[in-house]
Amino acid sequence: MFMFLFLAASALISALLVVRSREIVHSVIALATCFISIAALYIMLSAEFVAIIQILVYVGAVVVVILFGIMLTKREIMESEKR
Repeated sequence: MFMFLFLAASALISALLVVRSREIVHSVIALATCFISIAALYIMLSAEFVAIIQILVYVGAVVVVILFGIMLTKREIMESEKR
C-alpha cells in the first residue's frame, strides 16, 4: 500500500512539474520520472510486458529524441527572443 501511494504521488508530482517547469531540460527529466513511475505501477499490477514497453518506448525513445532536439537548438537564438 505504501509503495502504491509513493509511486502515485511521484507520478502526479512529476506530471505537474512537466507542465509548470520553466526550463525544458527540467521538464524532460520530470517527464522521464513520470514515465518510470507509471511503469513501476504497471509492475505492481503484474503487467510486466506493458511496463517494459513503457520504459523502452517512452523513456528510451521519446525522452532521448526530445533531449537531442534540445541539444541541437542554438541557445543564443532562444536567449535573444526573451529580450
